[in-house]
Amino acid sequence: MRHFLKETDFSREELEETFLLATAYKEGRGRDVTPFLMDQTWGLLFYKNSTRTRLSFEVGIGELGGRTVYLDQKNMQIGRGETLHDTAKVLSRYLSGLVIRTFGHEIVEELAEHANIPIVNGLTDLLHPCQIYSDALTIVEKLGDTSNPLASLAGKKLAFLGDTSCNMANSWILGGAMLGMEIALAGPPDHAPGPETLALLEKDGLPDNFQFTSDAQEAVLEADVVYTDVWVSMGCEDEAKERLEKMRPYAVTPDLMSQAKPEALFMHCMPTHPGLEVTQEVLDSSQSVIFDQAENRLHAQKAIVTLLARESSST
Repeated sequence: MRHFLKETDFSREELEETFLLATAYKEGRGRDVTPFLMDQTWGLLFYKNSTRTRLSFEVGIGELGGRTVYLDQKNMQIGRGETLHDTAKVLSRYLSGLVIRTFGHEIVEELAEHANIPIVNGLTDLLHPCQIYSDALTIVEKLGDTSNPLASLAGKKLAFLGDTSCNMANSWILGGAMLGMEIALAGPPDHAPGPETLALLEKDGLPDNFQFTSDAQEAVLEADVVYTDVWVSMGCEDEAKERLEKMRPYAVTPDLMSQAKPEALFMHCMPTHPGLEVTQEVLDSSQSVIFDQAENRLHAQKAIVTLLARESSST
């Protein structure tokens, strides 16, 4: 059974197809009917609160002709100790596919190991692959050619600021290596990418093509994209005060954006916290594409689900 747990679970050829299909879905939305999930029911198993992930999957699966069932971990037997093995086996008897948004990456891996339906990683503390595909699609739209997406991304420089050990940083390191992008990260030394990131690259035979520095201006110099994320991720609330103090030098300001290329994009996977990781002025600027990113979650995830469902039906 085919799953989508990390960026490299699709080949480069499948990644190109994903981008092309997402673009077609976007251009044909509201006009072209694409019922690839007709008579299918997909589960959304969430351990964490969500706005964009839940809405984009619910709307997207519906537009593909399918139905969704929202599963709150707290209200299921899994929240009372039922094993992941048994949960995967039971859900496989009811559902056509499952999207999971959770904490430990091992949770999605164990569910995928025992499930007989496609599993999609909607976010873990380690990786956020759906967001990376959506963001890469946005970069292609703004700075490249949607008919030739992979070539448009090759050689682009993305600077990631703040907590460079978070799931988004990990995903950009992994996804950037696959896409041939240059990833420059800047943050406090004790929030640098961890060994698990290097292990991911090594496992997939990808080059160690990222650079880490504690100097924000060095990272953004001549960048095509300046990217940041929240400084206090879900589950890290007890570290909030310490994190906010450490991260302040990495706030994205108009002055910092001026060190990047003149046409550089500002990106953030949201929710944003104006005055912390980014100023309101940057968020309101013409360089900010955060709402394009949010919209593209819908189109990219429709493409991801389509590829998984298509392969599942052929096996």
